[in-house]
Amino acid sequence: MDHKHQCGPARAAELSEACHPVDATEAEAIAERLYGTRGSATRFETEKDDTFLLDCATQGKFVLKIAHPLERVEELDFQVALMRHLEQRAPDLPIPRTLRDVDGADFPIVTTSAGERRVVRLMTFMVGTPLDRTSCTAPQRERIGEILAKLRHSMADFSHPADGRAVAWDVTHLLDLSDLLSFIPRGGKRAWTVSALERFAEIKPELDRCRRQVLHNDFNTSNLVVDHASPRFLTGVIDFGDAVRTAIAVDVSTALMNQMPQTFDHGNRRDLFEAPRDVLRGYLRHAELTDEELRLIPFLSMGRLAVRALLTSWRAEVFPENSRYILRNTEAGWAHLEWFHSISTAHISDLLAR
Repeated sequence: MDHKHQCGPARAAELSEACHPVDATEAEAIAERLYGTRGSATRFETEKDDTFLLDCATQGKFVLKIAHPLERVEELDFQVALMRHLEQRAPDLPIPRTLRDVDGADFPIVTTSAGERRVVRLMTFMVGTPLDRTSCTAPQRERIGEILAKLRHSMADFSHPADGRAVAWDVTHLLDLSDLLSFIPRGGKRAWTVSALERFAEIKPELDRCRRQVLHNDFNTSNLVVDHASPRFLTGVIDFGDAVRTAIAVDVSTALMNQMPQTFDHGNRRDLFEAPRDVLRGYLRHAELTDEELRLIPFLSMGRLAVRALLTSWRAEVFPENSRYILRNTEAGWAHLEWFHSISTAHISDLLAR
């Protein structure tokens, strides 16, 4: 097993290199020393860093993030600067607030008990239920689209020296992941993924000409916090770790792909975009898309499915102890890729026609 297998343009080190996990007791001590917060830490499952819910009773709840040792400070600075920009530009948007330590530092560095130098951040906790643990109605999906559009407008004038970083989860770089095909089992799954790569290659020149700006790039259901009792419904948008300067169509396609059904019977010929169109309907109330972007978005949703299949199949072998979390959405994605494989390129182009 080659644990250092490269995954295209970016973040390969963080995605392929293990680090020594910080336990809850050490996390509590770090939080108290840096931020003066005394509380009980509970670990969140994450892709690569150590993240904890810190319950400080009367002080409230916070999220403590202890970055992977190989994560660059300039990329963390990009995320924090973006969140602070949104806080100023659109204070009504439901995003976490990042906090400075007792010395006023944004990125305090600790040496953990394992001897690793790790950057620490503390942010407010968004109350509610992650959308991947509950359901939503068509009007609620439209609300998700509205917030995505408002985020786009609020980020439109934001720039940062690290915003052009290459992110493995940005579907723009799908073709750079083709060397990971060997981690996908031979047969149908690999054939469906190859088909997605080939179709993506055909539209890549058009994607390269699309409008670009800084965007969230990861509007998946585990990053959307909701409250069915609230008229706002969407009470939190979290995890700006994959934010990047990319195509507007990519950001929308990721949000739509993540509203595809988790259980899908390929035999009944259902339309995978039935629920995602609700998100698009809400989005278009507040932000416009060109006809070309609407034509490309279904191909980009398909591409994002292929990105997930490639990255998660690879990482599940590299980190078998975390494979349940890594593969939590992959199984449903195979049926989705099979569906795309079964329909014509012309049909895909017309899926979101005005």
